[in-house]
Amino acid sequence: MNKESTVIKAFEIAKERYAAVGVDVNRALDALKRISLSLHCWQADDVTGFENQNGSLTGGIQVTGNYPGKARNIDELRCDILKVNSLVPGQHRLSLHAVYGDFQGKKVDRDEIEPCHFQSWMEWGKENSIKLDFNSTSFSHPKSGDLTLANPDESIRNFWIEHTKRCRRISEEMGKYQGDPCMMNLWIHDGSKEVPVSRLKYRSLLKQSLDEIFATEYANMKDCIEAKLFGIGLESYTVGSYDFYLGYGVRNNKIVTLDTGHFHLTESIADKVSSLLLFTPEIMLHVSRPVRWDSDHVVILNDDLLDLSKEIVRCDALNRVHIGLDYFDGTINRIGAYVVGIRATQKALLQALLEPYAALEKYESTQRYFERLALQEEAKSLPWDAVWDMFCMQNNVPVGEDYIGEICKYEQEVTSKR
Repeated sequence: MNKESTVIKAFEIAKERYAAVGVDVNRALDALKRISLSLHCWQADDVTGFENQNGSLTGGIQVTGNYPGKARNIDELRCDILKVNSLVPGQHRLSLHAVYGDFQGKKVDRDEIEPCHFQSWMEWGKENSIKLDFNSTSFSHPKSGDLTLANPDESIRNFWIEHTKRCRRISEEMGKYQGDPCMMNLWIHDGSKEVPVSRLKYRSLLKQSLDEIFATEYANMKDCIEAKLFGIGLESYTVGSYDFYLGYGVRNNKIVTLDTGHFHLTESIADKVSSLLLFTPEIMLHVSRPVRWDSDHVVILNDDLLDLSKEIVRCDALNRVHIGLDYFDGTINRIGAYVVGIRATQKALLQALLEPYAALEKYESTQRYFERLALQEEAKSLPWDAVWDMFCMQNNVPVGEDYIGEICKYEQEVTSKR
């Protein structure tokens, strides 16, 4: 029996098993196919970007590892992204940082970027059916320091305000060009190694900066504001904390970004989803895997990711929760890191879509808590993997571990020669 017939046979058995607990497998597959993850361009080159600068990565973030073959220019990065897309099922987006513009070797400072610097990205995206999202870039710049939008120095603060305004305008043009809103994420590293005398001072400045940045309304982009627990070298105080952005988001009807690496390790990100959905229009997720700190390890299929995915589906919020990836691992094959993380995220979402929710909800509403717990446990061993294999086969991408060989071949033929 060949692999294709084995996959089909296993899938038919899985359909019967799931039907017995009231789950329509084909409906779950249709829902999964409609979920577009926003892939992060910076995994391909360790957050280097294409500015005409050779500075080190700064701003409280860090990439570890020096595995050979990282993308060195815009053409290599695009080639890598297309290779990644060929190995994962579904149609996905690409999230760009402002430092990834097509600058043609010219020096363009952050407060000078224009939509024209991303026009070739828009055209490339349309050609390859990849919609774009965007991020302002406050780190790795001579004016970054420890403070940007919350800097008491008005000239530096205005520099970053202008940069972020321009990023919003670029996002607007991207959204208009692709006929779909561009998600524009704002994250800054602003903080302090020690606790400042006045926490309020810097948060007041940040609020003023955001008010000015968001003064212009746009129709083709959506603003997302992202908190962080701490940055490397800025451990004691973060201006843009979760509490700050939650308050700002609720008051100003902005999307709050939940980065799964930006909270205490014991904190449940899944538990935040239902609360945020009641008070903010939508949610943006940056899926990462912290190990003792915001170390941005490659996403794997673990309990945290499963819990988060189930909460989104249980809240019937797939149309209000945007899912992006945000990790950078330079210790292993970067294409492999992409594919492992993307497929893990999709597997978690599939398991969430296959959960026998109707039966569980019925047990819960009638206080039959033993039955609820028992079914939850039994559902863990239902043959979701057979459904996943069928999803891959339907989308003409490698089934099971077959993608490993494809990535090794790409390394041998392409990235090892860089």
